[in-house]
Amino acid sequence: MRLAYYPGCTLKTTAKSFDISTLESSKTLGIDLIEPERWNCCGTVHALSKDDVMHHLAPIRNLLRIEEMKKTGIVEESKVITVCAMCYNTLKRANLVFNSDSDKVKKINENMENESSVYNGSVQVEHLLETIKHQGWDNLRNKVKIPLKDLKVAPYYGCLLLRPRGLGIDNADKPSIMEDMIRALGAEPIDFAYKQKCCGSYHTVFMKERVADLSYKILNQAKIAGAEIIVTACPLCEFNLSHRQTEIIKNRSEFKEFPVIYFTQLIALALGLKEDSMVFGENKTDPRPLFKYKGFLKEI
Repeated sequence: MRLAYYPGCTLKTTAKSFDISTLESSKTLGIDLIEPERWNCCGTVHALSKDDVMHHLAPIRNLLRIEEMKKTGIVEESKVITVCAMCYNTLKRANLVFNSDSDKVKKINENMENESSVYNGSVQVEHLLETIKHQGWDNLRNKVKIPLKDLKVAPYYGCLLLRPRGLGIDNADKPSIMEDMIRALGAEPIDFAYKQKCCGSYHTVFMKERVADLSYKILNQAKIAGAEIIVTACPLCEFNLSHRQTEIIKNRSEFKEFPVIYFTQLIALALGLKEDSMVFGENKTDPRPLFKYKGFLKEI
């Protein structure tokens, strides 16, 4: 199954472990993700003001690239797969606007005069978790080489995977897609109160202490619920929950480091892929001691 893949900027810089584990685990699951030869930043945030057209141009240009890939036969479907929660949200919301607001379509096209083709609105934006779900959880379960037995995993959704309601990858109030993935890998999903709470997002730039406080509440709730590790699908969430642990420890000496990884890294581990496919060395809090203790890794 050849599908277009939009990685986004962060996966090519500070979240390479997310990109690598995505490509390698997807390949094992029979999903051939093909990155466009040319793509640009999606803009990372959706335009909130009704008369804002400029913020739609960047995501729509990327969707145009996908249509071009489909027309030339590079991919099999008019669909783009992404894993970054912010990219997913931005692309999908811009696509919704394009397909529902004819006035904006006209303005968007007027500002893309340098393109050789015009976007027709045919691309479906899909998160990799949705793709795996569509394949069937049994398909994932049957490919597991190292069942993650007795591993207690807290799924952290954050904001942009689920909101706004009706546009996210799952029910915004009672999501289960990450829990189903965790069970398919043989691990135990841990429900906790703050799995849909905001981590502070970009406030981490100028309100570091406040974000550290928010992250502490999320991490602590997961610990209290019995989790041993957190998985997420957002590079910014991963940064706030892992890197801000330095500030948490400064203010709360009793707090112990807590591993936070991408969901694709967990999948790669369960599929028995090579260490290079998991890139655990890039994680702020190294999860390998925990995985070695559980018997999932032989060496670190």
